[in-house]
Amino acid sequence: MNPFRKKMFHLSLPSKAELETAIKNSDKKYNGIFFYGLIRANIFCKPSCEARTKKSEDIHIFYDTQSAKASGFKPCKKCRPETLRPDLEKMVNVARHIENRADHKLTLDELSQIAGLSNSHLQKSFKSAMGVSPKKYQDAIRLANYKNALKSGETITDAIYSSGFGSPSRIYGEISRSMGMTPSKYQSGGEGEEIFYATRYCSLGLLLMAATYRGVCFAQFGDSSEDLIDMLVTEFPKAHCRMSSKKKCPELIQWIKALDAHVKENAPHPDLPLDLRGTSFQLMVWQFLLGTKSGDVLSYTELAEGIGKPKAVRAAATACGANRVGILVPCHRVLRGDGNLGGYRWGLSRKKALLEAEQRNRTA
Repeated sequence: MNPFRKKMFHLSLPSKAELETAIKNSDKKYNGIFFYGLIRANIFCKPSCEARTKKSEDIHIFYDTQSAKASGFKPCKKCRPETLRPDLEKMVNVARHIENRADHKLTLDELSQIAGLSNSHLQKSFKSAMGVSPKKYQDAIRLANYKNALKSGETITDAIYSSGFGSPSRIYGEISRSMGMTPSKYQSGGEGEEIFYATRYCSLGLLLMAATYRGVCFAQFGDSSEDLIDMLVTEFPKAHCRMSSKKKCPELIQWIKALDAHVKENAPHPDLPLDLRGTSFQLMVWQFLLGTKSGDVLSYTELAEGIGKPKAVRAAATACGANRVGILVPCHRVLRGDGNLGGYRWGLSRKKALLEAEQRNRTA
């Protein structure tokens, strides 16, 4: 299987052995899939880089350049990890578009326009980069969304339609075989994954932030570390939750500091990688909120209208309440129609403090 396809599908990532082998062999095939930081040199490189000696105990893996830079690593001047092959970069843009609109009917004309290529050239280039056609790629993303919908408690029928599949027959049969289990069995919990977490007191209280290798999947406030860890385990009961360390997701503490600096000291809003899990509707709400500007506010009615679902006001409010990633997904910017604060999962005092801080940052 093409390794880039594995990364973009968000269904599986290269194993530790694959990563180590790729770095050891300076394997160009993995360029764009992951990056590695050299802790002692404080730089990050492409897998193909041959600039320095690579010792496993000195290496930290990143899946995008933003994470590496947020952790304090500087780009290697020799391999220039922030540059991708032009054709690969175009295919990444097409793949991201498919991921963001997986529940829509996408045409080759639409995707070709994004890439600036003819339909036939796009098909050939996309399959070369991803290992599958754009249509099969979209089906894989829909399948991933379907799995997340089952995990979040949706019924099988609702999950089928919310993830973009047109009929149950698309799930039972080929799609069920792709899952390796029946939908009902998957709903009870699939295999776990590794999640690292860190806790730290900040200006809004005790915060626990957790991340997979794809990005932050959990950021919540609580009264004690024990309570927050229990919340994390409840949200991800099949995952292996571990405390971060110098070698395992060390950037979490820096990310919390950056988030606190934004709230307390007018620092820029941290642009951190996110691994959002939810139904198709919830993801639509959260993605819309990610596009709002710091200091702006909107009503739940405006939020529903903004996602093209004007009658789904109550559902939009529920999606805000289901947000696992506080502040980074800014559900605090949504108010009641009369201008009152409305509800907030982590308390109205925090919501008020966040809105006031964003207003200060905007006028500074």
